[in-house]
Amino acid sequence: MSRIRGYPEDGELVVCTVKSVKNFGAFVTLDEYNDKEGFVHVRDVTTGWVKYIRDFIREGQKVVCKILNVDTEKGHIDLSLKSVNEHQKREKIQQWKNEKKAEKLVEIVAERLSISIDSAYDLFGNKILEAYETLYGAFETVAAAPEEFRNEFEGDWIDIFIEVAAENVTLPYVQIEGILELRSSAPNGVELIKNAMKKGEKAAKDAKVELQYVGAPRYRVVITADDYKEAEDIMKAVSTAVIDDLVKAGGEAVLKRENR
Repeated sequence: MSRIRGYPEDGELVVCTVKSVKNFGAFVTLDEYNDKEGFVHVRDVTTGWVKYIRDFIREGQKVVCKILNVDTEKGHIDLSLKSVNEHQKREKIQQWKNEKKAEKLVEIVAERLSISIDSAYDLFGNKILEAYETLYGAFETVAAAPEEFRNEFEGDWIDIFIEVAAENVTLPYVQIEGILELRSSAPNGVELIKNAMKKGEKAAKDAKVELQYVGAPRYRVVITADDYKEAEDIMKAVSTAVIDDLVKAGGEAVLKRENR
């Protein structure tokens, strides 16, 4: 994964390639640690009795294992396959894929700077890894907040790094919707509704919120955020501000939820 990592830590999840399978266990190489060799004992392949080990693990297979013990002096690494559940496996594989993509992006940055890959890591790669732990995490941060990144680091490479991040990283996000039904029979009802909507926009602060007119009395609220909890909190703040303001002014307001 990184050029500054030596050995994994006990309890860490790692992506491995199965090198050879014996009746007593399997020898694997650790993809993220320069293909260091590790061993999965047959008792750590799966729960229960194993009659044919190749029913559970086979040569050439990509597996996610948990580090049980590392002996750096002897170079021995013991791993467990059975200690990793499906959720952990999917999450780790995705993280590994993201990091492989990030390594390719570093190569693009190096090409545009007309320097070697090794020079790129010496210039900025290893510094970024120390600050962000993963290369992909750094690229995501840059794509979301380039100016913050620019304030944290310095060098002629920064503009190219930001450029490559913007071109290649799509930020993950969630989006939820709701319909506000807003009514007011007051002579200045339209203005009261507009004022209530402004209160909702103010309650959103710096969050990404769209308030769209659908057709009286319906107004769509679209919230975009990093995760569902954050999106729900923003939706609550915005809708509450709109509803409270209009109701206080004698109008009627209700939120009806939609999902996308």
